[in-house]
Amino acid sequence: MLNFLPNSSGYLPLWTLLISLIAIFNTFQNLLTLSLTKQIYNAKPEQVTGLSSRTFAVWSFCSAIIRFYVAYNIHIESIYQLGIWTYVIGFTHFTSELLYFRSANIGPGLLSPIIVS
Repeated sequence: MLNFLPNSSGYLPLWTLLISLIAIFNTFQNLLTLSLTKQIYNAKPEQVTGLSSRTFAVWSFCSAIIRFYVAYNIHIESIYQLGIWTYVIGFTHFTSELLYFRSANIGPGLLSPIIVS
């Protein structure tokens, strides 16, 4: 089992792999139910629709694929930078929903993705 883990030293490749796997879970969650997504956008849960949830699933899957590649190729600068951008985009999205669009309130649903990003 350990042979499948990234070879690079340090915890960053392992952390990136873990976040990639969580994003895959989030992809399926967004395709199957709106309940967890409504916990993130808890100030305006009526705006969470099947369409928005499926769109979020596509983003989650794209970021999962990029982060998976980063976990195993962290030494390649361009791949590493793509991974960093997935976190920047995620952080920008979640903070804009909190501060500008006001569709989210600070709570466990929002804090988790903000901390990860």
